Amino acid sequence: MTNLAYQISPADFRQRRLLQATIAVLAMLPVFAGLAGVATGAGFLGEETAPTDLDSHVRFLSGFFLAVGIAWYSCIPAIEKKTERIRLLAILTFAGGLARLYSLLIAGVPSAGHVLGLGMELIVVPCLVVWHGRVAALSQRRI
Repeated sequence: MTNLAYQISPADFRQRRLLQATIAVLAMLPVFAGLAGVATGAGFLGEETAPTDLDSHVRFLSGFFLAVGIAWYSCIPAIEKKTERIRLLAILTFAGGLARLYSLLIAGVPSAGHVLGLGMELIVVPCLVVWHGRVAALSQRRI
């Protein structure tokens, strides 16, 4: 079987590559934030002394965040064939964003980093799903 790069138009191939590069860059955020949270626990949030349960919870969620970031990287090769995985990761990420939005509504506006995360989770990730759908459809259209 020939390489996909030779089966789709150059413009479609560029769209595919741009989506792959975008996901590679954006996935750095949960990977690095997850690593920081695992390494520092509640200290990641600026808490010098935190209750043990809070520290444990932050480290657990940071590990989950790290795993989700790594899973986004697993979507990059043959991205046009990863529809189910991308949608699952998007749903997980969007659900986290909804929880973060709920916190914003009941507890107030968080720090700038958390607001950035909220925008990524509720706006950018759904846009990636739409973009991926377009790229996947383009890969079905052979030249």
